[in-house]
Amino acid sequence: MQTKAVVTDYIGTLVNARNYSIEASRRTLHKALVNAGLKTEYAKFLEAYTRAHEKYRIIRYEQFREVTNAVWVCEALNDAGCKTSMDDPRVKTALNVFFMDYVDSLELRPYAKKLLQKIKAQYKLGLISNFTYAPVVYASLRKLRINQFFDVIVVSEENGWRKPHIQIFQDALGKLHVHPEEAVFIGDSPLEDIKGAREIGMKTVFVISQFYTLKDLQDSGEKPNFIARDLRQVYDNFEEIMNEL
Repeated sequence: MQTKAVVTDYIGTLVNARNYSIEASRRTLHKALVNAGLKTEYAKFLEAYTRAHEKYRIIRYEQFREVTNAVWVCEALNDAGCKTSMDDPRVKTALNVFFMDYVDSLELRPYAKKLLQKIKAQYKLGLISNFTYAPVVYASLRKLRINQFFDVIVVSEENGWRKPHIQIFQDALGKLHVHPEEAVFIGDSPLEDIKGAREIGMKTVFVISQFYTLKDLQDSGEKPNFIARDLRQVYDNFEEIMNEL
């Protein structure tokens, strides 16, 4: 069946996160919460945050139900002795400040923009991102000046489901008005991207990234239709790849 659409992953596939560390991220979050008026001792907050994060990580990675950051941040604050709720505007204020650093850390991978331009000239183009706070995706797409290329953007925080769950793929394809066999998915995660897209019936392109290596793909047992060392290889061989798929 003729290909009518290309769908891509975002973090890792199109962009890199520069100098990002979990420890620095947690300290930044705590500082933002304190500055917003939600005061706790860092050690006590970190313990509560780690516990809450793990609780919801199981839901997110085993049930593939997305949970927004505010849920476990609020739970951590309450456990650490700072009573609040998700309706507290200070929580949103702190999260917005916290994620500013993350948005600033994102940079386009080489050939990302050129590849998007090439795809957009020939096919419908969609994006599916597993992300717990959708405003970050939209803000960074605008900052990097690639938001205009996408006909459809689906973020797990808004959708409720995470890749590799079939529902988030179905919703994106429905908005693009194409069948799975008419679409190609480009991603860097063997399980979230390649397995998820393959199981719904899409053709797949795996791109090695800062997060996933060729060994990760081999260990997963997944067999994408095409394997690329980087986006330049996808760009340089795009017509050939699409013809073979």
